[in-house]
Amino acid sequence: MAAFGALLSEAEVRVVVDVRSIPRSRTNPQFNIDSLPGSLAEFGVGYQHMPDLGGRRHRPRSAPPSPNTFWRNESFRSFADYAGTDEFSVGLARLRDLAHRSRCAIMCSEALWWRCHRRIISDYLLSEGLEVLHIMGSRKVDRAVLTPNARRLANGMLVYPA
Repeated sequence: MAAFGALLSEAEVRVVVDVRSIPRSRTNPQFNIDSLPGSLAEFGVGYQHMPDLGGRRHRPRSAPPSPNTFWRNESFRSFADYAGTDEFSVGLARLRDLAHRSRCAIMCSEALWWRCHRRIISDYLLSEGLEVLHIMGSRKVDRAVLTPNARRLANGMLVYPA
């Protein structure tokens, strides 16, 4: 936890936003929801769990064809579809409001942003003009760029056509 806390401190993060649908880990129990907030507090970092932004979304079989055919990975395509829902919009608004007040880090169980649904959350924030940075390691922060093929519709929803 010391290394994680040091990364957050170095990046001047004030709040960790947990976007895991299930905020638990068997292999890394220090990141479980019952212990993580207290550990982060020792570093002066707050904690918010936002399940509305959680991954592991599944498309109903009865759903119309997805407009998000850029994503070959079904879980990414399903999350991109879910991102068009009111539930996601509410979660994104909460995240945006928090980000305007405090520097946030969005956390999931996947460390690599390009293999995680955080990529799509980042696209939404980027499409609204917010700055998004990926903390890759000590003194290694990458500026996020919008995913190729991401298209913002008039209603604010993103689609990813092939």
